[in-house]
Amino acid sequence: MNYSRGRLSIALCSLVCVAAVISAGCGKTVPTNSNNATSTKAPAPAPGKVVYFKVDPATAGTVTGKILFSGKAPVHKKVDMDEDPQCAKLHKTPFYDDTVLVGKKGALANAFVYIKTGLEGKKFEPPSEPVTIDQQGCWFGPRVIGMQAGQALKAVNSDPVTHNIHPKAKINREWNQNQPEGAEAAIRKFSLPEVMIRVKCNIHAWMKAWVGVVDSPYFAVTGTDGTFEMKNVPPGAYTIEAWQEELGTQEQQVTLAASGTAAAEFKFKGE
Repeated sequence: MNYSRGRLSIALCSLVCVAAVISAGCGKTVPTNSNNATSTKAPAPAPGKVVYFKVDPATAGTVTGKILFSGKAPVHKKVDMDEDPQCAKLHKTPFYDDTVLVGKKGALANAFVYIKTGLEGKKFEPPSEPVTIDQQGCWFGPRVIGMQAGQALKAVNSDPVTHNIHPKAKINREWNQNQPEGAEAAIRKFSLPEVMIRVKCNIHAWMKAWVGVVDSPYFAVTGTDGTFEMKNVPPGAYTIEAWQEELGTQEQQVTLAASGTAAAEFKFKGE
């Protein structure tokens, strides 16, 4: 009988001790430092939504201009496509390179023009529609393309021969892709501004084009009349740059007043 009472006393003491420990634990705050295994970190805040700059149509203006060539116009060289008889058959008459294409009264075509500085701090939403470059007649067209960073480039092969499109980007990621006859369009994006990106075909060495990637919608490629126009530009002071693949680059500063028009004229010289 004494032995049973002893065991009962020990059991009661154990229960009392456990209850005391639990009670003491409930009254304490669990530390939340990084060394405590039971601590939890607060969830990282969600990344903020990109805020795109909206141009005020009531104050927006237009930048216009013209690009001219002076001096003796270079002689266009015949493109020799005999290396690939299939390409040669696509042209019934001789095909000439248009590296420097000069029109009437010295108008310079295929020049890329864009606002180089003056838009700092403004982020513009890229267009949802892609820009298309076609491989037709074993030639890239257009020869010079402008697009916005983040916009899609759609490469198409309209020829009955296999081509390869290879943009040799230096700031953006370089890529190249074979496109057999009837292949689906290749769609890629350049995420960063880069002026200019050389495009080549690894199969046909004479094929080349250029892509100008900028971070705003304010760019243009001159046609045969040498003119350019950039609309819906917010007022401000800007540096305009003109690029031509053989003649280099030139810059001009313009100031665009609210609802106004600013003009720039560039003159490139030949030999």
